[in-house]
Amino acid sequence: MANLLVTGGAGFIGGNFVHYWAERHPDDAVIVLDCLTYAGNRSTIAGVEQADLVVGDIRDTDLVEKLLRDRDIATIVHFAAESHVDRSISGPDAFIDTNILGTNSLLKAARAVWLDKGSGKQHRFHHISTDEVYGSLGPDDPAFTETTPYQPNSPYSASKASSDHLVRAYHHTFGLEVTTTNCSNNYGPYQYPEKLIPLFLLNALHGRSLPIYGDGMNVRDWLHVEDHCRGIEACLDDGRPGETYNIGGGAELPNMAVIDRICASVDKAMEEIDGLAQRYPDAPAAKGQPTDSLKTFVTDRAGHDRRYAIDETKARNELNYAPHHTFEDGMAQTLRWYLDHEEWWRRLTPWAQTSH
Repeated sequence: MANLLVTGGAGFIGGNFVHYWAERHPDDAVIVLDCLTYAGNRSTIAGVEQADLVVGDIRDTDLVEKLLRDRDIATIVHFAAESHVDRSISGPDAFIDTNILGTNSLLKAARAVWLDKGSGKQHRFHHISTDEVYGSLGPDDPAFTETTPYQPNSPYSASKASSDHLVRAYHHTFGLEVTTTNCSNNYGPYQYPEKLIPLFLLNALHGRSLPIYGDGMNVRDWLHVEDHCRGIEACLDDGRPGETYNIGGGAELPNMAVIDRICASVDKAMEEIDGLAQRYPDAPAAKGQPTDSLKTFVTDRAGHDRRYAIDETKARNELNYAPHHTFEDGMAQTLRWYLDHEEWWRRLTPWAQTSH
């Protein structure tokens, strides 16, 4: 039996990890530390018996130290972060506070309990980061590897790059046992509806416009969140302390291709699922019109990176990691999850509450 502290465990990726870990490690206790901002929801981990939610801030170093001592925790899996690029452009301060100062607070607490005052027992601080720290690729550039120089282009990616460097420094300076994974774009259940896939899906169901930045040809590598959790588990099991591993989904697609897939999936669902048109009468597909009629092009986001791509060779060779989901089956499952869990997302979208 092990005790894990999962920061941000009521959010999208963290919440999925809590479900994943509890299912595969039923004897482990999972302590979730989350301050329940707009993107953190109790309902995301409701029903997970092993999960004990502590509402608190990762910047509260004393609280983290107390949790590590009192719960006999030897593993931290650190998801807590501000992660929406648009929000980082309009309000970068929150990203500095959470992603940099918050990570430093966790590292200080871990060092104090596990090293300065600890017994020297085996421990692990696992840090979740992003491929966005590497900057933007040209159309013919090789994919990001763990040795690609950092070139963050948004306040969000700059704050994550800073936290990555702090984690590395605590290993090399103080001997803290750390690992880091840099992931590509995640999608799947429980994703807050401000990110592309859930936003466009819910907009399509409610007849709202699908705003496409620029020409829609920005390329991302899409990673199903369950595959991401699988990669983190492999890193906790076999990752070498001090090392970084890139976790990708093997689905490099332009945004427009993803949007077209969402539109086609909604059109197909309206045809095949009884009662769906009655549930969402404002959807074009409910009226026999194509969902892609909702597409609109808007001014491109400032500093919008053109292409991300992940080379996961190191994770494959050292961790035996490989994604299990194709984008096709992952998208089908994701669409079905949102259709089956309307009660989860409806209260997060005030505009949808009166759309019936």
